[in-house]
Amino acid sequence: MRPILFVFLLFSVSGFAQWKDYKLTAKGDTLNRIDKLGRKWGPWKLHYDNVRGEPGYEEEGWFEKNRKEGEWRLFSLQGDLVGVEYYKWGLKDSICRYYTRDGELKLEQSWKALNPDKEYDTLEIEDPDKFDTYRTVIVKNEGAAIKHGVWKYYDPASGRVIRSEVYTLGKLEQEAKSTPVAEKKAVAKPKEVLDFEKKNSGKKKVRYRDGSTGG
Repeated sequence: MRPILFVFLLFSVSGFAQWKDYKLTAKGDTLNRIDKLGRKWGPWKLHYDNVRGEPGYEEEGWFEKNRKEGEWRLFSLQGDLVGVEYYKWGLKDSICRYYTRDGELKLEQSWKALNPDKEYDTLEIEDPDKFDTYRTVIVKNEGAAIKHGVWKYYDPASGRVIRSEVYTLGKLEQEAKSTPVAEKKAVAKPKEVLDFEKKNSGKKKVRYRDGSTGG
């Protein structure tokens, strides 16, 4: 039994040794990892306090070489899911959704990430005048994600779209007129919110401790 424990301890120490800094959850998992080059890697949890009247929040997701990647979830400081964002190359990409604290959808944003390692990026854009036809567009990289697709603003009480905007590579193509808001009625919560509530029912917030190895 002792040799097995010894091997396990060696494995654990070697695993932690590759990180310059990290936090350790109650389950022993590493979080908020920083490698020897100062880059963020793996699962991260970020905290933002209230600032100038804006509510604070926390976000959880994944870093690769100091860049956000994949799905990131935003929570109020009370633990409510208030947003789901997607990243590519550290920039917002695809559909990002935001919710009220009660779980009602209030905003959908559509983004396009450009590869920050390239000065220009080549994109295939659907031709609005020809169905299922695409054209190639070369875009100069300005170092930020660009609005691309339909942005929808919802009335949380009714679930109806009250305004929408259509963007093509950052340019506003058209803005729909606001529509009357329907009377308040029961609206099913979005799937992301239902999944979150089901998975975290009865759970306490994750606590972690520092695991810094110094400079």
